[in-house]
Amino acid sequence: MKSLFYKLYIFSFAALMLVSCQKDETLTIATTGTPGTVSATSANLVLTKADAAKTAITISWTKTDYGYNAAVKNILELSLKGNNFATKQEIIADANTLEKSFTVIDFNALMLKMGLPTGINSIIDVRVKSTIADSIAPIYSNVLNITVNPYPLTSFLYVPGAYQGWNPATADSLLSATSNGIYKGVINYTAGNLGFKILTQKSWGPPEYGKGSADGTIAVGGGDLSAPAAGSYELVADINANTLVFSPLVWGVIGNAPVGSNWSNDIDMKYDNGKQTWSATVDMGVGAFKFRKNHDWAVNFGYATVGTLGGTDIPVTEAGNYKVVLDLINNKYTLTKL
Repeated sequence: MKSLFYKLYIFSFAALMLVSCQKDETLTIATTGTPGTVSATSANLVLTKADAAKTAITISWTKTDYGYNAAVKNILELSLKGNNFATKQEIIADANTLEKSFTVIDFNALMLKMGLPTGINSIIDVRVKSTIADSIAPIYSNVLNITVNPYPLTSFLYVPGAYQGWNPATADSLLSATSNGIYKGVINYTAGNLGFKILTQKSWGPPEYGKGSADGTIAVGGGDLSAPAAGSYELVADINANTLVFSPLVWGVIGNAPVGSNWSNDIDMKYDNGKQTWSATVDMGVGAFKFRKNHDWAVNFGYATVGTLGGTDIPVTEAGNYKVVLDLINNKYTLTKL
């Protein structure tokens, strides 16, 4: 009987302690949350280079309410309208801040990175993604529409190498028309002179891009890069992904007017990476010629009307020495007697 009484006492005491603990403990439970609201100082932006240092826009948002004082991580998301944020740019906001300001040059660079065309209006979607833990689904604010008209922002990389005496000041360049980190240009490598490096300025000094750890990659501080072989190549350097791609590329003139061609031999042109045109000085007789890519008739141009590219042979009615310029971006050519 004494033993039974003792057991009942112990059980009652344990139950009492459990109830006491349950009363003393305050459980914190996150609710599904109430989204914040995003707004901006402007809904229509025309960005200009002259205002580069000025503030373009400030995007603000109210705090997402999780039902208690949570440590919220906010990420600003920007995407082209209609893309439904399938591809987007994300900017992580500083802790405990509820706004983000952009200068004109920074916001312009962001728009170009998103692929917005310059000189015309495009609409972007803006929202804020809020999270408190990886295991809890994020909460999104309303979507704000902003019309943006960015300006071109060209930047360059420079490619000194054995083909030109390793001189950064006179090296060919690679161009990014939108400063999105992807640079293109054409370089003609001569036999036995295939080595080169990639610089961000016209002088030696960091960062200097050289060979990466794997084929097709580049790395700051790496050894000399090398072209696949002698010849003219288009280089595409992506400093976001640290990759480098070579593609054979040359345009030439061919026909019975260019001296020494006779519709069988191309006279190669040189690419100007700054002007983005091909040019050559060519002795011409009376006759005709066309432009041909990579010494092959698969891709070739003549003219539609004088000065405009098309399919008809380009006539030369007077013999002489000519400056020939091919502008593939604007679908034009010029033939100027010197």
